Amino acid sequence: MMSADAIQNRRAAFRALHASGCFLLPNPWDVGSAVALARLGAQALATTSSGHAWAHGQPDGAMGRDEILAHLRTMAAATDLPVNADFEDGFGSSPEAVHESVSMAIDTGVAGLSIEDSTGDAEHPLRSIEDSVARLSAARRAIDESGHDVMLVGRAENFFVGRPDLDDTLARIRAYAQAGADCLYAPGIRSAAQIRAVVDAAGGKPVNLLIGSPGQMTLQQAAGLGVRRVSVGGALARSAWAGFLRASEQMLGSGSFDALPGTPSGAELNGLFKP
Repeated sequence: MMSADAIQNRRAAFRALHASGCFLLPNPWDVGSAVALARLGAQALATTSSGHAWAHGQPDGAMGRDEILAHLRTMAAATDLPVNADFEDGFGSSPEAVHESVSMAIDTGVAGLSIEDSTGDAEHPLRSIEDSVARLSAARRAIDESGHDVMLVGRAENFFVGRPDLDDTLARIRAYAQAGADCLYAPGIRSAAQIRAVVDAAGGKPVNLLIGSPGQMTLQQAAGLGVRRVSVGGALARSAWAGFLRASEQMLGSGSFDALPGTPSGAELNGLFKP
């Protein structure tokens, strides 16, 4: 069990990472992937709702609040690194319910958590700015009332849910910054112009950039655009699933085992996880 001092130190270290420069915030989906990333040199970690759901045979968004809270507690205890929680929409139908959920999330030991403005409804995928601000403000109050220095991330989901309206995205980023978000995030933006616009709209607060596919840009290029942290969402989990599905489909379809990966070997993985 983590001590209160250890949790406080991780939260302070996490906030310090956002003060300057740009750092990688990779997204493990279970204890093994978290431990591996820590031993490979990650400075902090972020959970992925999609990767976690897939590991449990569920689509993204299907896991309930209690399951997510248990996962956050497990991930926060898995390594000595600070963990940012993908807390989806805050798990509440009202701002008051979001306040309750965020209070519970703080108790898991996470160093940061994000609140999305998406609805899960394909026809109306985004909440209004007013509703979103009320929910984010409730999360802010929960953190402030707790007395713990947990970073709050406001997410504008426009580009992620198929509503790529940059002007509306920027209006949301400004509103979420004013509502108390410590870090801003517009997953799905890709061009340098879009990224610069979001960085400007954040008004000096750090911006998270999602890079989930090859060839988009490097960490160094993102830093040059003013981004403070880069996460990969479910990309690492998808990468693992790609190898699994390719080999499994071949074995079950043709009886061939050629798609089984040659590396890493069992010995290498045992070495990675050896205490």
